[in-house]
Amino acid sequence: MPKKDPCQKQACAIQKCLQANKYVESMCEDVIRDMLRCCEMYAANSICCSGFKVSKPPENKSNT
Repeated sequence: MPKKDPCQKQACAIQKCLQANKYVESMCEDVIRDMLRCCEMYAANSICCSGFKVSKPPENKSNT
């Protein structure tokens, strides 16, 4: 029996939230953040993370 995907719970939460909020992503930012956190930890072991970019955003450095 294959192992359960470590980020499946978060992926399902995103789908449930999007459906409940007529696919308005801004209403689901918290569950999307949870998914990104999970993918940062388990991307190599999670097929659910295959569609998520898990790189950190560039730091905001200003030269003033």
